[in-house]
Parts: sequence; structure tokens; C-alpha cells
Amino acid sequence: MSERKPVYGPDDWGGRGDAARELGRPGALPYTRGVHPTMYRGKLWTMRQYAGFGTAEETNARFRHLLAAGQTGLSVAFDLPTQMGYDSDHPMAEGEVGRAGVAIDTVDDLERLFHEIPLDKVSTSMTINATAPILLAMYLVVGEEQGVEAGELQGTVQNDILKEFIARGTYIYPIEPSLRLATDVCRFVAARGMSFNPISVSGYHMREAGATAAQELAFTFGNGLEYVRRAVGMGLDVNTFASRLSFFFAAFSDLFEEVAKFRAARRLWARLMKEKFQADDAACRLRFHTQTGGSTLTAQQPKNNVVRVAIQALAAVLGGTQSLHTNAYDEALALPTEQSATLALRTQQILAHETGVPDTVDPVGGSWYVEALTDRLEHEARALVDEIERTGGAARAIELGFFQEAIARSAYAEQRAIEAGDEVVVGVNQYEDDQEIPSIPAPDYSALAAVQRRRVGELRGKREGGKVTHALQALKAAATDTKAPLVEAIIDAVRARATVGEISDVLRGVWGAYRPS
Repeated sequence: MSERKPVYGPDDWGGRGDAARELGRPGALPYTRGVHPTMYRGKLWTMRQYAGFGTAEETNARFRHLLAAGQTGLSVAFDLPTQMGYDSDHPMAEGEVGRAGVAIDTVDDLERLFHEIPLDKVSTSMTINATAPILLAMYLVVGEEQGVEAGELQGTVQNDILKEFIARGTYIYPIEPSLRLATDVCRFVAARGMSFNPISVSGYHMREAGATAAQELAFTFGNGLEYVRRAVGMGLDVNTFASRLSFFFAAFSDLFEEVAKFRAARRLWARLMKEKFQADDAACRLRFHTQTGGSTLTAQQPKNNVVRVAIQALAAVLGGTQSLHTNAYDEALALPTEQSATLALRTQQILAHETGVPDTVDPVGGSWYVEALTDRLEHEARALVDEIERTGGAARAIELGFFQEAIARSAYAEQRAIEAGDEVVVGVNQYEDDQEIPSIPAPDYSALAAVQRRRVGELRGKREGGKVTHALQALKAAATDTKAPLVEAIIDAVRARATVGEISDVLRGVWGAYRPS
């Protein structure tokens, strides 16, 4: 963003005359002030702490601890082999099992993950993309085996494969079949009438990779428009599925810029959906989850991160988020401890119950400064969205390297500013001290990997091989037929106890693997 003025007044805001009328009302188009008329006066945001490490049992214990501590929604982190479609005993999984999240090879692992957690009573978000349809299928089957119908399940499957090509890298298949798979989840969820968000279009990872606030909005919405076009192209009614889309943004430490970003996001998405798809009001409503900025956390003076996270969480709440994850202060060092994870949750609870912030809808609305920032971010993001659209949409822009190059330039400029001292990071380039960076013991990953390998081997030995073979052959036929539904075939394979790796390998065999140029 350009430089900010020292003082803002009425002339800096686009609103003129009847400012309240031009600003709009909460719960009404263009949703600048919030997607619900009463916002947190009616219901607080969901406190959804992200957790996942090691085995399913270990993560289940953390889930149950957080639920007992007052968490109101679950959020699952999966390890890299699960994200990339490899079983724990595959050579490609060596050294990565359980490190970045929980290892899930089979539906039995997922049952262990949610053991004694009734799926009709919780909302679950799963941060999974290339293998998202497989994990959604497993969640459905675990629900079936708990006696919970698909319509009773609530939650979100991230399923945003485009941002993997841009910023994160856990893709498997080429772009076109990847989009087919992601869009088929939208079809399936709409057809079943599920209270499940089939895609969480994610700006968070692009922001973490170095995007600016305006780029985060623009690149997220460029991807979102691509998904909507693909779904409409396969015959879905925009007003049936678009209201179930969700979004995922980062909250960084520039308090007012972040608040303005969230307000601009709602307004811009509503306008895009009206202009491009003539969507009804509900389908224009942008609902989003926020996570505080992991890349802003420092290993130096790690307790400073408690303050950073509190400010970032405040920005998300002032900006009207629907759910929130607050990072633990020690995440720059290792997996969060139970104590630090609880403190992160308590940060949200203090915001909710001790600050008075939720008592008024959009308390920053009408601030000349915040409204000027909101207008400017919307303008800058819209210009970038239009540029993406002129290239032919997000998929084409990825092929051309548009997103990747822009993020790389922004990340480079940011790093140069930090190294030059133009941007202060307390404890890193100013106010340093001679404290040693704390050392936190790591789990015994070799031991948990051995447990996971043994389990998947035992499952292969006791399941009915013929059922597995038949289900995988049916999936291969569906993948080969470009018009066939896919999620139903994946569910059948999961019921037969096919593994994440086996299902992914069938699709690799038909579609190949993506290799960036």
C-alpha cells in the first residue's frame, strides 16, 4: 500500500452525505459491516484451534483437551505424506510421518482421530487439498460407522488446490484434473445437501509466502472465481453451491490495515459475484476463517509472540471473522505444547468475554482512517483481480507464473526492508538481547512412524482384497471418463479399506503427476 497520511478527515473517505446509508447495514449487501445483522451479539466466532501431530491417538488427546478448555470447533493438520497421497510405509514418506500434522493412512486412523468425539456435535475443519476428497470420504464413513448421517456433519474441507500451485506445493496431479476433483466435491456436497463447506479458498498461504494484503485478497478471489466458473460449467446452480463457499485469510500485525482488509474483502467478493454471475444475495456473502500470522512469529524472544498474536486476533475480530485460530507463541520453535496451545485459546476467550469488542457490530465503521483504508484496499485488489481475469483466469495465470512472480517480488522487498532496518521486527533487528533461543524437545518421530507403518501393513493383511481391487478398478474407470462423478467412487474405496496412497496412486496412474516448468 502507498504511504498513509498523518491525519484523516471526511475528505479521505469515499462516503459523502448520508454516510450511514452509503456504508450500508450489517447483514445486507455489500456486507462491508458484516455478514450477519447482529454479528457477535447473536453468536461469537468459532474458536477453532488448529492441531495435528504424530499419531491419531496423540492428536485426539489434544482435541479433547482443547474442547474441555472451551474450544468450539476442531481443525485438523495432516502430515505431508497424507497431504501428498503417500502411505506411511511408502519410501517417499520416509522422515516425514507425523511431523507436519497427524498421519492418516486409512479410515480406521480417522476413527482413532475422532474417537469418542461425536461428529454430529462438533464442526470440523480439515486442512487438506490434493487428497481432500479422500479425507472427506473418510470423514463420511467414520460418521456412518458412528451412526451419523451425512446431513448431520458440519465443517469445512479446504480443497483449495490452486493455491498449492501458487504458494504451498502439496499438489499431486496436473492443474486440470486437480480442478475437476476439487469441483466434484462441490457437486457432491450440494447433491447431498450437506452442511459442509466444500472449498475454503485460502489467501493465508499466499500471505505467508510474501503476498501483500491487497495481493492476498486479489489472488484469493482470482482463485475463487475460477472455482465458481468451473462449478457453473459442470451444471451447478451458482445460488445452490456458492453460499457454501468459505474463505481463509491471515491476520498480520498492522492492525488497521488488517481490519480494513477484511471489510474490503466482503465488499469486493459481493460485487464480483453480482457482476460476473448475477448471484443472489446469500451467494454473495463472504464467510471466512482467520489464522494469526505464523510467519510473523519469531524464535528470538518468543514470548513477544503472545503480544503479536493478541493484536492479530483483535484485527480478525474487529474485521468480522466467522472463526479464528490463534497461534501458540512457541510455534517458531516446535510443535505447540499443551500449555502454549491453551494460552492461545485463552487469548480468544479474553477477547470474547473481557474486552467488550463483540458488544457492537463493526465498531470501527465510519472511522475516516479505516474507511479510507478499506476503499484503497478494495481498489488495489480489484485492479489485480481484473488483471488475472484478463489473462484468462487463475488457472491460466498460474501457468504463466503471474501469481508466483508477484509474490516473490513482494517477499523480496519485505525481506530487504527488514534487513535494512526500514521495517522493525522487535527482538530481531531492533531491541535484540543475548537470550539464547529456547530448545524444545521433539517427539520420537521414528517410533511413531514405526507404529503407523505397522498399522497400515496389518490392515492390508486383514481386509478383503477382492473388495479393494473392485473398488479401485471402479475409481479408475470414473477417473478415465471425464464426465463421471468421482467422490462416490472414492467413498466406495474407503469403505473397502483402501488407503490414502492406494486411492491416490489410481488417480496418478490415470492423470499423471504435475511437474512445474
